[in-house]
Amino acid sequence: MAKHFIEIDSVQKYFNTKPVLTDVYLKCETGEIIGLLGRNGSGKSTLLKIVFGILSADNKFIRVDGKVIFNTNDSLNEISYLSQENFIPSSFSVKRAIQLSIDKDKVADFYQDDFINSLKDKKIQQLSGGELRYLEIKLILSNSSKFVLLDEPYNGLSPIMIENINQLITENSSKKGIIITDHNYENIIKISSRLILMKDGKTIQIKDKMELVEKGYLSKEVI
Repeated sequence: MAKHFIEIDSVQKYFNTKPVLTDVYLKCETGEIIGLLGRNGSGKSTLLKIVFGILSADNKFIRVDGKVIFNTNDSLNEISYLSQENFIPSSFSVKRAIQLSIDKDKVADFYQDDFINSLKDKKIQQLSGGELRYLEIKLILSNSSKFVLLDEPYNGLSPIMIENINQLITENSSKKGIIITDHNYENIIKISSRLILMKDGKTIQIKDKMELVEKGYLSKEVI
């Protein structure tokens, strides 16, 4: 399978005069899960929104396979984004959400998932937070985009649902590049093939977990 790559370069973002992102560089290839770590307010969610194109930046260069992405229309077939908020209308049925999101020739494979099968006759409003999050993540991972941005996918989920979602992400990482951020740093560290720390508006490549202590993100007691 051919490798694809996304480069996120020279990203700068100011809110009023306050710098949030000052010099961000990040490269992700298909087959990678990049864990994006950082304290509250470090700009993780802001960066993902800029990459997807729903938030403007003071400066940015986004390239997929060397081609510059100028706007959201350019990125739709290349990049998918899971926001912190649910995106499926509560009035939909699960079947309708799948029908509108998945190519007809892939629907049968989508239902090979026993967990999805158990939800197929329900309305979206009947799903628990974990069930809905699993469905949303599977829909995004099942589309044709090369890269997926996941913002807080574990928010409010039980340990069992987190394990189910981790398995789902890992299974799909062979054919997509995935960038994931969440306050649940233990699971980010667990499933990521590479870690990036955001601090002082910049991205820092992390080669060893002890660097997270040295950079002031974690204490020695939790390593």
